[in-house]
Amino acid sequence: MSEKREKIKIGITHGDANGIGYEVILKAFSDSKMLDLCTPIIYGSKKYSAEHKEKLKMQNSPFFIIKNSDDAKRNKVNLIDCCDDQEELTIGEPTNSSGKSAYQSLNSAVEDLLNGRIDSVVTAPINKKNIQQQEFNFPGHTEFLGQKDGGKKGLMFMISDKLRVGVVTGHIPLKDVASEISVEKIQQKLQVMNLSLIRDFNIRKPKIAVLGLNPHAGDNGLLGIEEQDVIITAIQNACEEKIIAHGPFPADGFFGSTQHSNYDAVLAMYHDQGLIPFKALSFGEGVNFTAGLSFVRTSPDHGTGYDIAGKNKADPSSMRKAIYAAIEICKNRHLSDTLEKNAMRSEELKENRSQNPSERKNNRGERKSYHKPAPDVSE
Repeated sequence: MSEKREKIKIGITHGDANGIGYEVILKAFSDSKMLDLCTPIIYGSKKYSAEHKEKLKMQNSPFFIIKNSDDAKRNKVNLIDCCDDQEELTIGEPTNSSGKSAYQSLNSAVEDLLNGRIDSVVTAPINKKNIQQQEFNFPGHTEFLGQKDGGKKGLMFMISDKLRVGVVTGHIPLKDVASEISVEKIQQKLQVMNLSLIRDFNIRKPKIAVLGLNPHAGDNGLLGIEEQDVIITAIQNACEEKIIAHGPFPADGFFGSTQHSNYDAVLAMYHDQGLIPFKALSFGEGVNFTAGLSFVRTSPDHGTGYDIAGKNKADPSSMRKAIYAAIEICKNRHLSDTLEKNAMRSEELKENRSQNPSERKNNRGERKSYHKPAPDVSE
């Protein structure tokens, strides 16, 4: 977050233009108090947004059209017209053109994010099939964003007031899960999750629960060996790194007995193992956060909603929560980074005080001499 900005600049992608993206964005900012918290910039289409407004009878919710993010006005919902919108919308149906505009919106927002023109990005839902093209050959947002951020391995981290759940494997077929989990991968996800809980959520000593892969967490090898051969080793390695991780727990009993309330986050082995209980407990109020990246990205926890698109039935709660989360995580990161810098400066001062006066550093980090120069005795 730029220290010069009074408000956080939030870039918001319009997602699949035939879905409910524009509806949940419009409804989220129908409350003018939202503009007290951030300066929103929609990356989308003036034409497509106008069509959605007309269909939803929300013409009294104007967008302020700008050419680039530097022109964004405070107390306005800004829109950058960055999409090829020559094709007509077919609201409620996935099309090649709606997938193309979803990519253009996303790519434009991420480019501004990487160049420091905005502070975070909130992504409206995409269709993972029709967005596929030469420039986007990824299972979803998480993988695309990781590649844009220098190949980082992001963590799909579902967050709400009730529960935080991350997954080791994301958008892959269930039949491939067992072969895709490894000690190294679980350990890496635990490292990302632990750091995120500290830096992004201000939790000093987070406790993480790790789920097993098989029914009854393998039942001591009777129902599978992944727990004994892979998951337990990864947990032990993480504990040696001072990460507080417990498990592996059988997923059904863990959530059924509400053990999740004893932990700051849960690491699931695969997508549905973590997201089914998460959405059962938090649907409509959950947020998809990509942890482990150099920037902040959040998204609502629902899909494109083609079946209700254009019918004024979409609930904006999750989109609003995604915006709140992006703002809060940006602030937490800024605070955490500031505290870390101050701590490093304090340690350097202590080090300087403990050294011989002649070896102390000046404020540029250079060794400063306290010896007087020899007198000039030349004649």
